[in-house]
Amino acid sequence: MPMIGPRTNLAELHVHLGGSVDPAVLWEIAHAQGIRLPTKNYWKFVDLVTVTPRRVKSFREYLDLFRWTELIQSSPTAVERSVYQTIAGAYRKNNITLLELRFNPMKRNRGGEQDLDHIMMAAARGLDRAELEYPVKTGLIVCLDRGFAYGLNEILVEKAIRYARRGVVGIDMAGPDRAGFRYERYSQLFRRARREGLGLTVHAGEDEGPESVRDVVEHLEPDRIGHGVRGAEDEKMLDLVADRGVVLEVCPTSNLNTRVLKGKSDLGRVFRALKSHGVKFTINSDGPEMLRTNLRNEMRFLLDNGILEERDLAEANKNAFGATFL
Repeated sequence: MPMIGPRTNLAELHVHLGGSVDPAVLWEIAHAQGIRLPTKNYWKFVDLVTVTPRRVKSFREYLDLFRWTELIQSSPTAVERSVYQTIAGAYRKNNITLLELRFNPMKRNRGGEQDLDHIMMAAARGLDRAELEYPVKTGLIVCLDRGFAYGLNEILVEKAIRYARRGVVGIDMAGPDRAGFRYERYSQLFRRARREGLGLTVHAGEDEGPESVRDVVEHLEPDRIGHGVRGAEDEKMLDLVADRGVVLEVCPTSNLNTRVLKGKSDLGRVFRALKSHGVKFTINSDGPEMLRTNLRNEMRFLLDNGILEERDLAEANKNAFGATFL
């Protein structure tokens, strides 16, 4: 019997709301809200919000896809349905019984046109409905953004703390690398979130080099790091991550499609380095619908290509259940 069978309960810790909703649902939401799309052809719309190698050739081009998904999700009604559909779909397709879903509510309030509290409450309602209908445990992670001014990120932390009893379980720092950005500046804000009982995760070692992993570990002291694969370029960095007990949220297909990693051999090198240095990791899809994958496909891909063995996948799933902020 395989260690990860079709009925094995799975946990996923790194999923972005903007990349996890079925294009058909996004299409329906867009039309229901009267959003003017750049095409009236459904199949061209699918291409617009999903990754294809001919269109997405860099990390920046991948992030550009979120422009449309975040616009479509920019209302309380849209957020509630998107959250529900993501959690329900994850359970039905993959038997994911523990899911942490992250999003930036400020990227769904039309620059202040929509009330931020309504967006947060809508996300909480989506969680409630999913947990009512399916045997799942879920939580929200509020994403700060490296491209935002400090004051806006501070507001996001305030909202995360305020809604900690309504489904928010942690905060994240995401977004593309920005000149002049320093993780050190956010140390006090992250410490405050921790004091309030929130889990801490940070995107690092993705579009940034291995030094970003050190900066994050030393200044923000997170429980987990999103991606972190570039940290494998520095053995001392891996030892630091292992010594601090930081868990990496690895997203294989995402890192290959965004060209963060150069191919299967590069991905294999990363996992060998993580294992040899005792770094705990989890397997994640990042944005399953946008990347045309899911958690079981990620595991099957790693297994079929000899990158990980079944016992590695079982251990990664165990790590996910152990590292959850829920």
